[in-house]
Amino acid sequence: MTAVLAMIWANSPLAGFYEKIFDTHITIGFGKFSLTEPLKLWINDGLMAVFFFAVGLEIKRELIIGELNSVRKAALPVAGALGGMLLPALIFIALNWNGDNIRGWAIPTATDIAFAMGVMRLLGSRIPRSAVVFLTALAIVDDIGAVLIIALVYTSKLNLSTLAIGMLITALLLALNRFRVSALHVYFIGGIILWFAFFKSGIHPTVAGVLLGLLIPVRHRKHHRESPLHRAEKALLPWVSFFIMPVFALANAGIKTDLQLLRDIITQPLAIGIAVGLFAGKQLGITLFSFVSVKLKLASLPKGVGWKHIYGTAIVGGIGFTMSLFVADLALGGSADLSLAKLSIIVGSLLSGLVGAGYILITGRSTADLKEVAVD
Repeated sequence: MTAVLAMIWANSPLAGFYEKIFDTHITIGFGKFSLTEPLKLWINDGLMAVFFFAVGLEIKRELIIGELNSVRKAALPVAGALGGMLLPALIFIALNWNGDNIRGWAIPTATDIAFAMGVMRLLGSRIPRSAVVFLTALAIVDDIGAVLIIALVYTSKLNLSTLAIGMLITALLLALNRFRVSALHVYFIGGIILWFAFFKSGIHPTVAGVLLGLLIPVRHRKHHRESPLHRAEKALLPWVSFFIMPVFALANAGIKTDLQLLRDIITQPLAIGIAVGLFAGKQLGITLFSFVSVKLKLASLPKGVGWKHIYGTAIVGGIGFTMSLFVADLALGGSADLSLAKLSIIVGSLLSGLVGAGYILITGRSTADLKEVAVD
């Protein structure tokens, strides 16, 4: 909804006001420990660090007690995620090999777990619960890949002194984890310092959010009903879902459209690489790699899930909205082609969501009627 609002706003007589708001410089901190940056940067680097903190919590939960805590359970979603990242990247690279936008190869590799899960929830019993779990685990592996790409590819020149401070804070937080310190505010204070150190070091500060999430204890003490990780997830979920993601969409989806931009979306390699990568590359890559892993007996289909369910979830996996917009800003920030890239992400994500939901509605059945069994 906020993405639509942003597009309407950016193309209305109030477009100048839209740009002015997100270009407003805001200072946080004091003296040498202050930062003055545009509001949009605070959203993309600050608020999104909280989003990535939630991602880190989710990754750790799945690795320790969830669908990725054993090789057998993780094999299928890991294989699907690898295919869902590799094939879209190859499609983009093939179309943009000699162009200036090759740096954007990672844009169509992302799956937006929140939007993908939203589509799956709307479909209800049309899709087996185990297929939804498969897509959730796949999207989490995809998030791990996205974090690694951001850390390794979109990191600027390193400042080793501030990076050393960040590593020291990380070590201290790890020690707190080992001693089973459960007070969340201690981790949050360390996380703020870690974010500042990463920001100054040249590593994208959202990586600090993921690291912090991975360092929150997942086991609880006897006198606590919930672990620190579960308490943090419960506290963050409403803020991420109803504030951070809508604000991010509002700040980043404000694309000025005209006839030339609409023509470019079907003619320019950048646009085709992103939209086709998300819509076609994702579904083919996820399905193909999943199929090969099962045929090689490296993985097996979950009980009650057939290949039509895998294919349906693979199409929905092409929704790359939030993470793709974020990567696009890192890869093409300052480029005249950024608006085209963002519009292509919206087109590819919409196609994936609508076609995926339509396919599942047509082919799906109530879970009570499913006769298919796992493939060994």
